[in-house]
Formats: sequence, structure tokens, C-alpha cells
Amino acid sequence: MNRRSLAGGAVALATGALTYRLLRRRTGDLESPLSGVERTYRWRGMDVAYTVVGDPNAPDLLLVHRPTPGTTSHEFGPLTERLADDFHVYAVDLPGFGRSDRPPLVYSTTLYTEFLRDFTAEVADDPIVLAPSRTAAFAALAARESSLERLVLVCPVVDTASKRRWLRSLVRTPVLGTLLFDAIASAPVGRYLLQRGCHETAAVPDSHLEYARQSARLPGARFAPASLLGGDLDPASDLTAVLSDLETPVTLLWGRETDRPSLEEGRALAEAVNADLAVVDAAGRLVHLEQPDAVGAFLTESFARLEHA
Repeated sequence: MNRRSLAGGAVALATGALTYRLLRRRTGDLESPLSGVERTYRWRGMDVAYTVVGDPNAPDLLLVHRPTPGTTSHEFGPLTERLADDFHVYAVDLPGFGRSDRPPLVYSTTLYTEFLRDFTAEVADDPIVLAPSRTAAFAALAARESSLERLVLVCPVVDTASKRRWLRSLVRTPVLGTLLFDAIASAPVGRYLLQRGCHETAAVPDSHLEYARQSARLPGARFAPASLLGGDLDPASDLTAVLSDLETPVTLLWGRETDRPSLEEGRALAEAVNADLAVVDAAGRLVHLEQPDAVGAFLTESFARLEHA
């Protein structure tokens, strides 16, 4: 590579970094993602934001979002509205995401498992926990030490991939990492990744993508997703074995059209761990986001009458 190419690359990086910082300066604080009472849970020196919606005398339901770039409790907006009449809903922004603090930690399955264990012990009251994708593993591991009414796991990730610490380190770097993360969290890439997880007939609102884009532009927003890209948020244990040993009842929620993990894999997992399996039509693996009315109706009809011990 000649000097002119090196100089051009340096100018491009510098220009990109400056643009990135200006964008962050303009973004400001995120608006509250949901309609409800905003609260803060102080945990290990971090302020963790969560929203409470619904009747305090109804069964507690905790919604835990996916740990992907820009994702927050905003992904439960339509579902929360559907559930507010029948549940006391807690929707949390996990540490490192959204309106919660985003310190430069190496985030891990263990950290999020311990967070959910403590949150359900100190804030929610024996809740039903709905967790999609990789957060299903966090919830299942937390259930071993927590008093939960039930786990509702949406297309959980079972397999553990190889670690990619080099990628985590790259995304955490001050200049190149911020540029790379900005590209990953951009609207076109975000829409492509979202569409890969959804059934083609499902209409995901543009407001979800826009909110995720704004969240991804906040300072420190890349650190938790860097751990995701590095494989640190994959299941730390054999999820099938963990679910098999739980006393907490488990319901698996699957989109009929999802191909990764497929419905056949969902049926096999349900049989292996003695869990209930509910299938939602016209949905991929992001069932709660694609078909909030159907998921809300299922949760209400199945669990709204549960009495807490």
C-alpha cells in the first residue's frame, strides 16, 4: 500500500470518527421507550432503567429484550400495551443498553444471569419472565436461584458458538471500533438483520428501527454488543440440561415460519425438557415483535389468572 492510500485511509477514518462524535452529540438522551412509570434499579454501581405498566395487583410479568445492537425494551412496546390490563409488567433496559448505564465492561452471560437473579429477587414479585433468543439462557440460568412463576422463552438460542475475542476487541477500539459498530447499527443493516428474523408478512414498525438507531448512537453503546459479537453472550451451559433440571415451569414460544432455530428444533427441545410449546402463525423467530396481539392473547388466556404464592 502506498503513502497516498495510507493518507487517504487516515483521512477517511478521521472524518468518520468526527461525524460519529457529532451524531452522538446531537442524539441526546433517549425518550422513554414505553408508556408507564419510569424507574431506576441501582445494581453494582450502575443505574438500570425499567418501566412499569399495569395493575400492581395483577401477576408480575418481566420482559427481557435481546442483547443486539441498539435493542431496548422498546421492542416490547405493542406487546406491553396489549398486556397492561391483565399483568403488572416490568420492561427493563439491560445493563449496557438503552437508557441504562453503559460502562466499558466485558459483558457476559454470567453478568446478565446475575442481574436477572437480583432484579427478580429485589424488584419483581415471583414474575413470569418472557425472554427471547440469547436472553432465554440468561433467564433459565437465573431461574436456578430465583423464585419465578414461569419462563416463557421465545425461540431460545441453544448452541454455543466459538469465542471471537478478536472481534470483541476490535469493536471496543476507540476509532475503528466505533466506525465498525456505527456501520453494524446503521438503519440499512438493522433492517436487513431484522428482516432475517421475521416472517415476510409481518409488519415491524419503522419506529422500532429508528429507536434502535438512536440507542446505538449513545456513548458506550458498542460495549455490550461487542461482547455479543465476540461470543461472550452465547449460552454458557447446555441449555437443554439447564431447562431439564428446573423446577420452574417452562413454555416455549415459536414462530411457525422460523428457520433458525426451526420449528422442528423447537418441538424437539420441548419434548427433551418437558416444556409446553406454543406456535404462532405468520411469524419468524421474533414472535413478540411480529405478532404482539397473538402473543398478548396467548399470555393473557394462559397465565393472567395465576395466583402468586
